Amino acid sequence: MTLQKIINDSVHWFFKLLELLVVLCMVAMVVMVFGNVVLRYGFNSSLLISDEMSRYCFIWLTYIGAMVAMHEGGHLGVDTLIKHLPVLGKKVCLFLSESLMLLCNGLFFLGTWKMHELQVSNVSPVAGISMIWIYGIGYVVSVVMGIINLNMLYRLVRGQISEDELVQVVETEGMAQVDKPMQEVKV
Repeated sequence: MTLQKIINDSVHWFFKLLELLVVLCMVAMVVMVFGNVVLRYGFNSSLLISDEMSRYCFIWLTYIGAMVAMHEGGHLGVDTLIKHLPVLGKKVCLFLSESLMLLCNGLFFLGTWKMHELQVSNVSPVAGISMIWIYGIGYVVSVVMGIINLNMLYRLVRGQISEDELVQVVETEGMAQVDKPMQEVKV
């Protein structure tokens, strides 16, 4: 087994684990919120920890989902200008885009680092856990997304990116169905 195969398999399973965490966070949120609704309306009581923990699950779900979406190329984008540029223009735009995202990830990591001491000493009101367990996801997100950016920049500089990959926006099936009748109307 080659090193590249081991790395690809590791990346694949890492993102499968992240997808599982997204599902677990979503299930936990549904159970906690629904359970709290049943307790409030059925038994005139509630679990305070349910509101707080479902909020924390939502924070983690959002950030983990962002990592998975970036890996799969599922983030929103506008390709109106990019798709009309020559190959060199597309490469320059991709380089600028990935570089700016890498810079943002670096700033996100730095911001999490600077807030680390405050979050370690800050304790959640109901669960009593250190808030670094909630907001420390910034470390993970910034590093994972930064690695994705670095990988894309490396592949771009080495010339390992196809022309199709230069436009990072993937059309949805619905948009393709809308565009077809619109093109027929123009004719």
